[in-house]
Amino acid sequence: MPLSRSALSLKKIFVFWLPLAGTWLMMAFEGPFLAAVISRLPEPKYNLAAYGVAFALAMFFESPIIMMMGASIALAKNRCAFIKLRRFSFGLNAIITLAIGIAVIPAVFHWFAVDLINLPEPIARLTHIATVILLPWPAAIGYRRFYQGLLIRSNRTRMVAFGTVARLAAMVTTSLVLMRFTSLPGAVLGATALSVGVTIETIATRLMAQSSVCQVLQIQPDADDASPELTYRRIFDFYYPLALTSMMGLGVRPVVTFFLGHSRLPVESLAVLPVVLSLEFIFRSLALAFQDTAIALMGDDFSGFAKLKQFAAILAVVVTGGLALIVFTPLASVWFETISGLPQELSALAMRPAQIIALLPGLSLLLVFQRATLVAAMRTRPITVATAIEVSGIMLVLFLLINVFNWVGILAAAVSLVVGRSFSNTFLSWPFRNVLRAKRAAGTGTRR
Repeated sequence: MPLSRSALSLKKIFVFWLPLAGTWLMMAFEGPFLAAVISRLPEPKYNLAAYGVAFALAMFFESPIIMMMGASIALAKNRCAFIKLRRFSFGLNAIITLAIGIAVIPAVFHWFAVDLINLPEPIARLTHIATVILLPWPAAIGYRRFYQGLLIRSNRTRMVAFGTVARLAAMVTTSLVLMRFTSLPGAVLGATALSVGVTIETIATRLMAQSSVCQVLQIQPDADDASPELTYRRIFDFYYPLALTSMMGLGVRPVVTFFLGHSRLPVESLAVLPVVLSLEFIFRSLALAFQDTAIALMGDDFSGFAKLKQFAAILAVVVTGGLALIVFTPLASVWFETISGLPQELSALAMRPAQIIALLPGLSLLLVFQRATLVAAMRTRPITVATAIEVSGIMLVLFLLINVFNWVGILAAAVSLVVGRSFSNTFLSWPFRNVLRAKRAAGTGTRR
């Protein structure tokens, strides 16, 4: 069933957003769950640090393909466009897999992990094994997100959520079975569970998307459509700013890891980082689900903008207030010690950074709304510039706090992430307003 944007209401936005939010939320619980499992296995500090570094690397290599869902929603409008975008997606997957294959060559990986990041040898060995296990992760994510975009275009967002249920079930089952019947190190167990889970989700998504594929293959290009034919050049011009944005955004984790390896309390900071960011990601995931919702429901004439803006404002209060309710109350100890299983000294180290990062979900909600508006207007380049500014801000603040002021690594990371995101929001406010002014001048539906 095609998307319907007529008489868009908060209820309709909520119904469309909810399955996507459920999908992101289930993925967000992977991190806390695996951190809790790893914390209860031998040598939790080393294994949490190794798992965090391996996951950051996998996310970085995944980053060029992660925006394929948005591209599929925006561009896969007919048979010709679908086939060309699918070839583009598969080619990009192949390049990414080759890149991560080179990165896990022992000599290359040793240079990165030991010589560059300054990981202790035991953590570097665990990280290498975990990264090898995550080798199929980026391509599986890219394949899955391409077909998830088709599901969203055909208004079948519940199918996206069903796929994530399959992923979560496979991940939990794998981790518990390995925990019970093997003596694998925690980092290796976590990476194995993630790879199995995303593989199952990819298979399920492809099967569920079959009817959507058949539907789009029956749509021939409209001869009366004034927009130019979708060529590989147009796909590249549309996608590469999004890919660069994602690479820089997800590349922040390896950058932060590098600085933490050279900070005060490096191993402790690396161990705490995935736990703190996993908690924050639970609430940020609700904001991330809104980006694809806004792209899909905005409308070519921006008729959905006003209601989407109202929904975004409500959601910003929810995600910010929800995280604050945990990190500024005794629930923080319950989360970090009882649920996540951190030793008391690591739990104490996590408290202040988690409180600082409480600002991130709200800032992220603003960011995804700004990005969605620009993507809907086919203006993706400012998104790349904003991300470059964000990453540069994070690196500058990290350098100053760690090398000049000698801060503990995890605390410096928390401050830098908030400052960098604020820089990105500020920069995007100008192209965001320009798009709205242009739409209002054209007499479209962005009036408040």
